[in-house]
Amino acid sequence: MKPVDIQEVTANELEELVLMARKSFLEAFTAGNKIENVYAYLDEAFTPAQFEKEFINPCSKFFVAKSEGKIIGYTKVNQVPSQTDIHDEESLEIARLYVLEVYKGQGFGKQLLDYAFDFARKNSLKYVWLGVWEHNKHAIQFYEKQGFKKFGTHPFPFGDEVQTDWLMKKDT
Repeated sequence: MKPVDIQEVTANELEELVLMARKSFLEAFTAGNKIENVYAYLDEAFTPAQFEKEFINPCSKFFVAKSEGKIIGYTKVNQVPSQTDIHDEESLEIARLYVLEVYKGQGFGKQLLDYAFDFARKNSLKYVWLGVWEHNKHAIQFYEKQGFKKFGTHPFPFGDEVQTDWLMKKDT
């Protein structure tokens, strides 16, 4: 596993993060989805204004993975009250975890996940949970390999349809 530099994103890096996030989202979700739904979601959730709003929220954090000074992956974590679903004071939500396609399979996703778990432990949180699209088999396999277990589902509005996300969790 190659080491990568992981740190909390700075305000000066938000523009680069948004560009990387949009690219990784397109890589992950273009296949198997209507392209108009993909772009509708990008234009809602992956804009500079939305990332700025999330960045200044004290209950949300972006951690970026850098290789040779460039952002190649990131995770966004939420504590209560910013969580999307569970709202448990003893939990941390991994709201997003993405690595650019060209860097997948090199251990960077696991390093980002480990960083989020370190953050959860430092904040005395008992478990980490996330939602993952039921048809994203690679992500589900990745999370299962890391010890996450499915404990439920929730609806996920995506353009003109409602998809189903698996809810998965793991104790810290």
